[in-house]
Amino acid sequence: MSHSVFAQFLLHLGDSQLILSHRLAEWCGHAPELELDIALANIGLDLLGQARTLLSLAGEEEGLGRDEDQLAFFRNEREYRNLLLCEQPNGDFAQTMVRQWLMDHYHHLLFAALSHSQHKALAAFALKSLREVKYHLRFSTAWMERLSLGTSEAHAKTQLGLNELWRFSKELFVLTTEEQGLVTEGLIPNIEPLKAQWLDVVTVELQRFELSLPETGAYRSGAKQGLHTEHLGFVLAELQYMQRTYPNMSW
Repeated sequence: MSHSVFAQFLLHLGDSQLILSHRLAEWCGHAPELELDIALANIGLDLLGQARTLLSLAGEEEGLGRDEDQLAFFRNEREYRNLLLCEQPNGDFAQTMVRQWLMDHYHHLLFAALSHSQHKALAAFALKSLREVKYHLRFSTAWMERLSLGTSEAHAKTQLGLNELWRFSKELFVLTTEEQGLVTEGLIPNIEPLKAQWLDVVTVELQRFELSLPETGAYRSGAKQGLHTEHLGFVLAELQYMQRTYPNMSW
């Protein structure tokens, strides 16, 4: 039972990194300037590398003979477990930075906690990824500051992006009843208390950015139940096209 639950937890982590990576890849050739184009692509590649490791671990745990490629390209929408926040459209550059900034703060706390897992491979992955996340967080924080404290138009767009995305923040750090058993076994730490830390840090930063914390209510969740927004299907149609059209193709 724990193997199946642990595999689903790893899928949740891996799917989130995979879908967010794909969203950042959509900026390639479209970012406001060349330096940002390269930076977003590099962050996306970091996330893709993290997704590969997590999906490989998930495949090993579930024991069904599926590797990272089969998990990425041959599952349907309801089988994905990614956070709803990751699948939201890029919108404008400000909205993309808001989404990335919220996720980077999440990743910073999450991977620090997972580095203490009794599962050696997961702990090693989290420790390695934490070094990448620290760069990601510096990048997104710098742009949140520039945008929010820049022109009135940039400030307004950043606030609008925050208002649009905030309702997807509820499911961060939430563990299911079954996953609580993984905590008891030492496979994962209890990450639920980290939500309060995340909210405290984000709230302080928003005050510094002169942005308003959106009102609570009308939250959306359902990642671990495979209940997604309408946007994921379009992401998967693009992500999976080549393998679905030409199964098992190789370069």
